Amino acid sequence: MPDEDDLPSTLQRSPKKARDTWSAAHDSAVEQYGEGERAHRTAFAALKHGFEKVGDHWEAKAEKGPSDAQAARTGDAARRGGETAGGVDANASKEHLQEVARRLDVEGRSRMTKDELVEAIQRANDRATRRARE
Repeated sequence: MPDEDDLPSTLQRSPKKARDTWSAAHDSAVEQYGEGERAHRTAFAALKHGFEKVGDHWEAKAEKGPSDAQAARTGDAARRGGETAGGVDANASKEHLQEVARRLDVEGRSRMTKDELVEAIQRANDRATRRARE
């Protein structure tokens, strides 16, 4: 299991359950694939099933499950990769996304479509993570 200092910075600011989920999945992936990018991607995929990125940290989702269309893919389709929502729970309700956008102070959120909210939250998350790393 990685040391706290070895965890990605967004996980260092997240609840213990999120850190434990990522660490367990990462350790298992390292055994299966070896250390590296694939192990990290696998660990984040497991994390996104139960957590969503909000600002500079991860929070538990109300319901576990795939967070976006890429996460819902299985088999060869999943291995081919594709666009993800970057930790945003794109499968959540529009109301939930508006609440997250409100917490992140996204301007114009009341007029946005669900897809626009997902993109705006991704950008707000990226900004918050950059600020937290400085």
